[in-house]
Amino acid sequence: MLGVRVRDITMEEVLELLERVIQEHPNRAHSIFFVNTHTLNTAATDPEYRVLLSRADHVFGDGTGVRWAARFLHGVKLRDNINGTDLVPRLFRDLGGKGYRYFMLGNTTERIELAADYARTHFPGWTLAGYHHGFLQLGDHTRIVRQINDSHAHMLLVGMGNPKQEQWISQHLSELRVPLCLGVGGLFDYWAGEIERAPAWVRRCGSEWVYLLLQQPHKARRYLLGNPLFLIRLAKSKWLDVEATR
Repeated sequence: MLGVRVRDITMEEVLELLERVIQEHPNRAHSIFFVNTHTLNTAATDPEYRVLLSRADHVFGDGTGVRWAARFLHGVKLRDNINGTDLVPRLFRDLGGKGYRYFMLGNTTERIELAADYARTHFPGWTLAGYHHGFLQLGDHTRIVRQINDSHAHMLLVGMGNPKQEQWISQHLSELRVPLCLGVGGLFDYWAGEIERAPAWVRRCGSEWVYLLLQQPHKARRYLLGNPLFLIRLAKSKWLDVEATR
């Protein structure tokens, strides 16, 4: 989709896949990214970011826009909506009690502490191995990577937003010794109580972005301009494919 390969997979298959990575490749870091309309719009204008996403170990489709794109461009109905906000709690619940550990990186000092408290309370089957805010200075990165590795975490959650979180993971992937490195976007904001998840019926009808826009009006440009721009890019991509086959 717009130059980024997205896996068509169910949530249950993802859970099995990620646990297999933990068990079979404990010393190699794997990049796990989720792409939505905003992510793909960014990739369309940033070739380096597009290549970065395409080189990830696993890329999953997040949201209504990606599902529309799959149907429009390829005639494929994606089997599931795989996003970090849903996947991470499922990982904690389904793989709990097995001795797995996680590290949280991102957001502000205050919010990451609140999010860490939430995670400790709600996901006792995993061990919080450490956390750190995401406002890193140039000299901080080596220290943070060492702190993460010393924590012996099995999963690293990086919530810096797009494209920073994917860039950070990719830049340090060869140094990290965490099997799963996930870019989780605004997950920590939910856990810190800054924003609320849309009701299930709103998510089912594909309108969660409207619910988020009401809570975060500063992102109006992303949704109100970004969504139509995404549709234009899809149409252009489809037209180019048709022309190429003539």
